Order: sequence, then C-alpha cells, then structure tokens
Amino acid sequence: MAERHPIGLVVRDDLRRSRVTVAFRLLLAVPHLVILLVFGLAAIVAAILNLLATLARGSSPARLHGFLADLLSYATRVHAYLLLLADPYPSLPGGRDYPVELRVSPPAPQRRWTVLLRPVLALPAAVLASVFAYLAGVLAVLGWFVCLARGRFPQGMRDLGAYCLRYVLQTQGYLLLLTPIYPSLDGPPGLELVPDQSGFVAQT
Repeated sequence: MAERHPIGLVVRDDLRRSRVTVAFRLLLAVPHLVILLVFGLAAIVAAILNLLATLARGSSPARLHGFLADLLSYATRVHAYLLLLADPYPSLPGGRDYPVELRVSPPAPQRRWTVLLRPVLALPAAVLASVFAYLAGVLAVLGWFVCLARGRFPQGMRDLGAYCLRYVLQTQGYLLLLTPIYPSLDGPPGLELVPDQSGFVAQT
C-alpha cells in the first residue's frame, strides 16, 4: 500500500443537501470568496517569506507552515461548499469542524535546489490541477440539478469531486512549500473509509 501523502482530505459528509442553500450556493459563497481574496494577499507575503526561510533552513518554519496550512484549510472549506462537496456554511479559519477538512503533515526537510526550482517542477502538476479543477466544476454544475431534485449529492460524483479537489490542494501545498512530496494520483476516485469514534470517515 502506498504511503499516505502529507496533504489529504478527511470527508465526513453524509451527502444530504439543503435545496434552498443549493439553489443560492454561488451567491451565498460570495462573502467567503471576498475573504479568500484578501487572505490571498497575505498568503503571497507569507509564501515569499517561507521560500526565503526554507532556502536558508532547509525546512519550512513551523509558524509560517501553520499559517499557510490554515489558509489552505479555509480555502478547502470554501471550495468544498461551492462545489457542493459539503452542505454546512463554512466557518472562518479556526472555527468549528467541517465535513471536508484538509490534513497537512508537519514541516519536513526539503532539498534547497527543489525549493528554488519549485515553480518549474510544479508546472506539469499545475496543468493537471487546472484540468481537475474544471472537472470538479462540471461535477458541481451537474450535481446542482441532482441536489435540487433529490436533496442529495450522488456519492460517486462527491467522491470524484473530492479526488479532484485533493489533487488541486496537493499542488497548491507543493507550490507553497508545505510539503516536498509531489502531488499524487494514487488511489481510485472513491474515498477510503477509515473508522473513527463516530463511525466512519472517508479519507483521501
């Protein structure tokens, strides 16, 4: 079995969707998209500082790593909501648990030459991530009609959408130096079920 990637998703979604919030999902997500835009400016500054620090130290400083991971985690919640992969309205960073959560491992040593060349090394993954992002959007549009009709998001579509989102997040995490591990295509589109205290958790 392949070793778990340092960046992944934990999905506790029950597939039920509120028809009212689904109907106005894009409009409801606008405030969070504006907040993401503002946080994106902070992320650029933090990413530059993280790049310089990682080049000097050979690993990402814990505070910068945690800050960027928190921002990416918030972006995960917003995009999961927008893509209909989860139903509750997202909370701000540090808020309550969400049905789709980002998992990021602690900082790991990184080769300095890979840090310096990270934008070039990540280019193939970024191209594929853009394809996956488009596919996730198509699934969300199709799922929008299904959710309005049935009040549920089909599990196969949810799982494939989560798989696409996971790859996009792994690519972003790789670019932000949150991990030295290249984005992974390992595993089927479906989610692996692992037990937790409340029953089962789907993890990618």
